[in-house]
This record gives sequence, structure tokens and C-alpha cells, in this order.
Amino acid sequence: MGCAGGIFKYLKPAAVMETLTIVKIGGNIIDDEKKLSSFLESFASIQGNKILIHGGGKLATTVAEALGIPQLLIDGRRITDSQTLKVITMVYAGYINKNIIAGLQANGCNAIGLTGADANMVQAHKRAHLQTDYGFVGDIDSVNAGFIQNLLQAKYSLVIAPVTHDMKGVLLNTNADTIAQAIASAMSEIYQVELIYCFEKNGVLLDAGDDSTVIRKINKSGYDELKQKNIISAGMMPKLENAFAAIDKGVSKVIIGNAAYLQDLILHHSGTIIENE
Repeated sequence: MGCAGGIFKYLKPAAVMETLTIVKIGGNIIDDEKKLSSFLESFASIQGNKILIHGGGKLATTVAEALGIPQLLIDGRRITDSQTLKVITMVYAGYINKNIIAGLQANGCNAIGLTGADANMVQAHKRAHLQTDYGFVGDIDSVNAGFIQNLLQAKYSLVIAPVTHDMKGVLLNTNADTIAQAIASAMSEIYQVELIYCFEKNGVLLDAGDDSTVIRKINKSGYDELKQKNIISAGMMPKLENAFAAIDKGVSKVIIGNAAYLQDLILHHSGTIIENE
């Protein structure tokens, strides 16, 4: 099947599935040159099929403010008007994505940078919300797993920026955690997928200020209980919701942990492991 087609539901997986490692990194890693460099060295050393999905960091806000484009966040979520969308596309899909590519190439990892709009890889629609107009923010409809599989089989590592499209010529700013979950879920029809959410903490914490209080394993009922007790921070909730969605849709393993210990997360499953009930 050619690169232009192949939505995942039409693919027939091999009898023995290969492993695919999907790693998502957050803005705090992207914003720190030394942390990013160390992380990319670790990511490049991962054997086999791998995909890196990145967030945006603070650069888009800095550039927007320098251009006189006011930025508005509601509950930590960026309102993406038309001018902000231009900045996000330039920064996320442009500088950040290609800077990561350059870093991986320097470490001997032959990577290719993409957005959801490329080859209709991630199709989305503009979010509809009763109380808030988030602007050009996308919610995902489908993933072109056939295209992704073709690139992986050609021995490319993929680096994906969180910009999608709606098949009507409109780009959309889409949550990178959600993109990671959607791609991992789609690719689990073809590969044995391990999804790793990397950020600056050691995992999901009982005490947000103490990195030693890592919850080693968590299931949905445990998460709901901790949420009711206000132990889970608001910023961690979307990541966990996506993690549970990935497990429910066939992803073999989901881990949340510190980007500084990527190899340990992969080899020894440190951090927080997401479990089924």
C-alpha cells in the first residue's frame, strides 16, 4: 500500500509483532538546551522502531509576545487565535522540530520531521466547547498508520510536531499528549507499542513537591480515588487520561517518568507504570 493511503484498520499485522517505542517529551525538556541534548542522545540509542512526539515549550509564547500578539490561557490551555496559530506552526513545526532533527542526526539517528498535516497523518476537527472558544485547537479523528508504518519500515525515526489539520485546509494546534496516545493506539494494531511520557518529574507523585514519592503503579480506580482526594495535580490529569486511553486501546505498556532517565524507563520500567484494572 502506498504512502498516500493506509488507515490503520485496513492493515494486516505480521504474525509476530515488532516493537515500537513512542516517546513524548514536554516543554520543560525542550526549553533546556542541556537536558534536551542529553535526552536526544538517549533517544537515539533506542534500538528498533521509534517515534518522538514533542510539545512546544515557552518559545511560542516568547515569539508571540515579541510580535505583539497577546496570549491567553484558560486552565493552562492556550487559546489559539489565527495569529497565534501562525506562530505555533512556525515555532513547533519549524524551529523546534528541526532543531530536534539536527540533534538526532548528530547522534547517528536518521530522523524525519513531520506534522499531522503531512500525508494526512493525523486528521482532526476544530474543538467545539459550550463555554469556551479555544480557537484553532484540534481534537483528533484519525491516524494514517499505513504512512507511519511505511516510514518505519524504511528505517526512519519519526519526530512529530503537535500541529494537525481538518481536511479543509485549516491547521490546528493539538495537544501533544493526545497525539502520542492516538498514534500509539493506532500503531498497536501493527506493532507491540510501548508509550513513554517523559517530563521533568520522576513519575506520578503523591506529593508534587517531592520526587521520592513516585507511585510505581496506578490503575484507573486508583487514579479516580487519588483525584477525589486532590492528590493528583491538575497538570498531570490530561497525561493520565491519555495514558489510560492508550492502555484501553491496546497499547502494551505506558510509563510516565523523568526524561533524564529514558533508558531506565525503557529497560527497567522505572517511573509510574499505567495498569489495566
